[in-house]
Amino acid sequence: MNRTSDAEAAQQPQASALAYPALLAFGVLDAAGYSILAPVLPTIATTTRSGPATIGLLVASFPVAMLAGFALAGAAVRRARISGVLLAALTLLALGGTGFIVGHSLPAYLAARIVMGLGSGGVWIAVTFAILERCPGQEYVCMSRILAAYSVGGLLGPALGALGGVRSPFMAYLALATATAPLVAPLRLGAPTSSRAFHSDRTALRLPGFWLAAAGNLLAVLGLGLAEGVLPLHFASRLDQPQIGVLYVGVALLAAASAATAGSLPPRWVLAAATVLLVVGVTLAGAATAIPGFIIGLALAGVGVGAGQTGAIGILLAAVAPKRIVTAMVVWSQLGIVGYLAGPALGGAVAQAFGYRALGMVSLAAAAVVTVAFHVFQRASGSPDDRPA
Repeated sequence: MNRTSDAEAAQQPQASALAYPALLAFGVLDAAGYSILAPVLPTIATTTRSGPATIGLLVASFPVAMLAGFALAGAAVRRARISGVLLAALTLLALGGTGFIVGHSLPAYLAARIVMGLGSGGVWIAVTFAILERCPGQEYVCMSRILAAYSVGGLLGPALGALGGVRSPFMAYLALATATAPLVAPLRLGAPTSSRAFHSDRTALRLPGFWLAAAGNLLAVLGLGLAEGVLPLHFASRLDQPQIGVLYVGVALLAAASAATAGSLPPRWVLAAATVLLVVGVTLAGAATAIPGFIIGLALAGVGVGAGQTGAIGILLAAVAPKRIVTAMVVWSQLGIVGYLAGPALGGAVAQAFGYRALGMVSLAAAAVVTVAFHVFQRASGSPDDRPA
């Protein structure tokens, strides 16, 4: 064995130990890139003289691009090393962030946001499959921590966005992305000796467990879209902008804690509880007219979002073998983003027509789909506990 091989062999245990913290860091970075834009939007609207509809298009471009990013990365993880897919996705995030630094027009910002969305979809798929590759038998617990890291990133993004202007927040984000990029090395050096082979299997999409997981994910992310895209307008009747910011920081912490805690519980029970919490929380927050009601309702919804996503991915991992989960994971992720797009769109229309107290009907409709999926799944499996071994 030559010296290079000896050196790589010596570095492998250390790299393996660093791989999981690196994946958590990538989750934080990805979520920060998603949430950085909100505080910057008023400045972009002013400098580009854009109205709400145009700004809405800019916001929607990111999750729409994520849908394509999921599919592209899902195809790539079957043919290339996961570390390579992740590095490519991080490069897209950095390039998109650079677009906001050098660009000065709405078309430039729109192009930059689309590039960031493609990168974000790639990061999620790469991080997920890196967990599946490295944590056989512990996928559910490990993914619950990844989802918690995403909630933490949801705190970091608005903090960066509050730096002022357009260039400064994205310069800070680019610096963070540049600092995080070397963490791909532990994934490459510490790759498992016998890596799992991942394949597509469209038959997995016919499994009742897949559709229960998909319905649960759609509900959880739709709830997040309602919480982030509609309820702040309601809260503005009693709270100013800094107070609303503090409220959402607290909710993000609750979501992170609930996601991490849920990883030690049976996913079906977690999703059932999360469904109730989400419906009750959104309904209460929309119907409340005083600050305590806002806080309690949003807190319940936040716990429901964190636990709901964790329970949903636990059910998916129990229903579909990791080696054939590529198609199922891509579609599951895409349906979640559809939920995030539908939340503000449907919730905004319902709130405008019937008032914020009717927002609970939107989450209740999604919860009804989850309930039907539960019934179908229960009849098909009859298993008292689907918790992954």
